[in-house]
Amino acid sequence: MQTRAMIAYVNRGSRRPRYYANDHSRDVLEIVPVEMDIADARLAAPTVDAAGFTLLAHRSAVADFSDRAAVDSRYRPEVIELIHELSGADLRFSERSSQSGALDNSRPARFAHVDVSDSTARVFAERAAPPGRAIRRFVHYNIWRAISAPPQDVPLAVCDARSVAAGDLLAADAVFDKPGETEWSFEGLVLAHAAGHRWHWFPDMQRDEALVFKTHDSEPGRAHCVPHVAFDNSACPAHAPPRASIEMRALAFWFT
Repeated sequence: MQTRAMIAYVNRGSRRPRYYANDHSRDVLEIVPVEMDIADARLAAPTVDAAGFTLLAHRSAVADFSDRAAVDSRYRPEVIELIHELSGADLRFSERSSQSGALDNSRPARFAHVDVSDSTARVFAERAAPPGRAIRRFVHYNIWRAISAPPQDVPLAVCDARSVAAGDLLAADAVFDKPGETEWSFEGLVLAHAAGHRWHWFPDMQRDEALVFKTHDSEPGRAHCVPHVAFDNSACPAHAPPRASIEMRALAFWFT
């Protein structure tokens, strides 16, 4: 099912972008919406090392993803095993979940972006790596799961890594502004438009499916990073439940 939708790009040449996890009224983003084709990725069978993303069948034992204790005790180990089977790498991870803005950093991302820049990805990897181990390769993964019934009114679109040039990615400051805590930030990336970008989505995602995509791969010759963005599904009936999803990030290591 191919569709067309507005992709929220960031204008080239604007001042350095800055965006906040919670208070988007403070964002410094010059958004340029561009209508783009979004292809049905179920028909393409993309792979993580070529396109930078894939869809995996993955059943979770977690009954209620809003139960943080269950996510910590059950879902994290499930994700570790999932990425280990996909990559064969040693794992570290971090996570966040979405509940329509009720939780910290939980609203859908409404502009095309990559979670981490190359420099941020390396810093995070060096911090997380076991001491005394020489890293040969590291990959940052995002594991995204829709936990509301299909169809999703605001699905996630991912951009084929092979269609993204280095010059399309603009450095930006990602600021975490959890109420009551000191703000902190790191460098992420936002996406400027190019006509050759190839966008994809997985229509009608089921609870037992997981979208896995890279936000950084340190090894040349493999898909490097995948810009992604939430978009409005115009074909979704008005009575469909609002999209709910859970997102987890994993960092995989290969050692010399």
